[in-house]
Amino acid sequence: MFQVLYPLIQAIQPFVIPLCFCLAWAIVILSLMTVWSAITDGVAHAKRLHQIPCSHCQFFTNDYRLKCTIHPSIANSEQAINCRDYCATNQSLK
Repeated sequence: MFQVLYPLIQAIQPFVIPLCFCLAWAIVILSLMTVWSAITDGVAHAKRLHQIPCSHCQFFTNDYRLKCTIHPSIANSEQAINCRDYCATNQSLK
């Protein structure tokens, strides 16, 4: 059985090693690209979340039951980034 396949294996062998080498490097490069993409997406999402102004608003209560007295449903979410009722607190009083 294997004696029949032996000439075929001998014919394919010079092509298998470079093919495996290229496939191994392709897997490594794709893995690095995936990790890089995840990191850049995470950084972009973190920058977006740091734009939420709720913690510096005078209507923010810092209570988990009622976070904001004006818009409790959108407080501390991405929807609150351009809140039209945002009013900065005076940090010198605290």
